[in-house]
Formats: sequence, C-alpha cells, structure tokens
Amino acid sequence: MSGIKQIIREWMLPISMTVGAATYLAYHFMPEPVHRFGPVLSDIVAVVQPLMLFAMLFLTFCRIEPRQLMPHRWHWPLLLIQGLSFVALGALIVLLKSKLQDGAGDWIVLIESAMLCLICPTATAAAVVTRKLGGDVPGITTYTILINLLVAFLVPAVVPMVHPQGGVTFWVAFSMILAKVFPLLIMPCLAAWLTRYLLPKAHSWLISKPDLPFKIWAVSLALAIAVTVKAIVHSDLSFILLCLIALVSLLCCIFQFAVGRWVGSWYGHKKGRHDKKITAGQALGQKNTVFAIWMGYTFMTPESSIVGGFYSIWHNLYNSWQLHRHNLS
Repeated sequence: MSGIKQIIREWMLPISMTVGAATYLAYHFMPEPVHRFGPVLSDIVAVVQPLMLFAMLFLTFCRIEPRQLMPHRWHWPLLLIQGLSFVALGALIVLLKSKLQDGAGDWIVLIESAMLCLICPTATAAAVVTRKLGGDVPGITTYTILINLLVAFLVPAVVPMVHPQGGVTFWVAFSMILAKVFPLLIMPCLAAWLTRYLLPKAHSWLISKPDLPFKIWAVSLALAIAVTVKAIVHSDLSFILLCLIALVSLLCCIFQFAVGRWVGSWYGHKKGRHDKKITAGQALGQKNTVFAIWMGYTFMTPESSIVGGFYSIWHNLYNSWQLHRHNLS
C-alpha cells in the first residue's frame, strides 16, 4: 500500500490531468438529459477554482515572514523580458494591421496568443512546485506580486492600441485587472499575516501540513484541465489553427522556462545559490493560465484565449517531469 501511495504522490500531476480530461470527455458523451446540469456544474467550477487558488496562496504566505518578501536582482531581467516581449509583439500587430488590411486575421490570433503566454503572471501554484523542487519560495512569491503589478499597468497601456474596443480605456482595463488580481493576491497575503499574529495556534497547525497546498493544487489542476478540454472540444477554430496555437504555446513555454533557468543560473552562480535556477525558471515558465484565458476573452481576439488551455498542458507536463526527476535524485 505504501508503494502505491508513493507512486500516486510522484505522479500526482499527470494523474490529475488525466482525471480532469477523462471526466469532461465522459460528461461530453453522456446522454443529452445529463447536459442539463452543465450550467450548474460550470457555475460551481467558477466558484471553486478561485477559492482553491486563494487557499494555495494563503498557505504559501503562512510559511513566509513579511520581511522575506524582498525583491531580488534576478527579478528585474525577468520583468523586463515579459514586458518588452509583450510590447514588441503588440507593435508587430499594429504594423500588420496597417500593412495587411485583409488576410491577417489568423496571424493576429497567433501573435496575440504569444502575447498572452509571455505577459501572463506567474501561477499561484508556482510556489508549491518551487518548494517541492527545493527552490526559493519567498523569492518566487515576491516575483508573483511584482509581475501582477506590471501586468496591471502594462496591459491597459498596450491593449487599446493593439485591440481597440469601445469604452475600454486605460483606467477601465486597469480597474478590471486590479479587481481580478486583488482578491486572489493581496487578500491571501493579508489573511495569512493576520492568522500569523492573531491566531498563532491555527498558524502553527497550517504550516505543520506541508503537503496540503500540493493536494489542493492536484484538485485544482484536474478542474483546470477539464475546462481546457471543454474549450478545445467546443472551439469553432479550424484544426490547423488549433494546432498552430498549440505550437505557439509550446514554443513560449520552452522559451520561458529556458530563459528563466538561464537568468537564475547566472545570478545564482555569482552567489553560489543553485536554487535560483529552479526559482527563476518557475517564475517565468509556470503561468496563471486561468488569468491568460480571461485576458484573451476580455481584451484580445476571443479565439486567442484558448492558448491558455494549451499552455496549461505543457507547463504541467514539464513540472511533472521535473518533480519525477527531483524525486529520483
């Protein structure tokens, strides 16, 4: 029995992904009367997912002292990479629209897909994986806060030029993103610190359960993959365009993990800190794909939002391999 538990723990992520995909596909092929419960189930998932993200980040903040949330030197090049790549691709879209009045639609969808992958903030669960891999949890948590702040300012500044929409000004977009970010980023932080200082016994109990965030993430991942499969199944995009969006997301995933690990290795080598390679790789590569999907629907061409689902598959497959390799070492 202990061997089975060890296998499940080691392969938790692919198991969660398989369960999520299989669950939605089973529902999809069920008789029509069962589909009447679809809207109710979607509403439940829409409530449960943010609560799980809140819980994961709350538990992460419980393990971090406020004084540990300090910016590191490796944060700045990663922020620069995300910001400049987003702006550069936005300028490319503006150029395409001015040069190619017709026939640029698919190209714009692909470029917007890359923009979403590159500017998307670090995933809430990144701290969970980073801790499992032996990385710097306070460092990646600080980066998660910084990149969300950058997104809140940069996306509203660029989107009106790339994809103008009536009534969507800088301040409208800024307030929309802030409303999305604040409850799932700042509130868990405040709740964790209040728990630390006002409820020390509860705080001690929470930090005595180191695997709890990982278990919550496993359930959250199953839900995320189910939503991803649903989006792919019901997509009206051509098969070729779907494959191209999947390819764009894969290339962005490879690029960001590789560059993040290189930057972390550079700064870690100078200080003899090998954990920075892991931490910077997760900070740049592991994304809040739910947020990317929302940005696609809200600010970009809606077809580009599906890139978040594909990216979710790639970065979780890579994380599964990393965790497996780490457990073997």
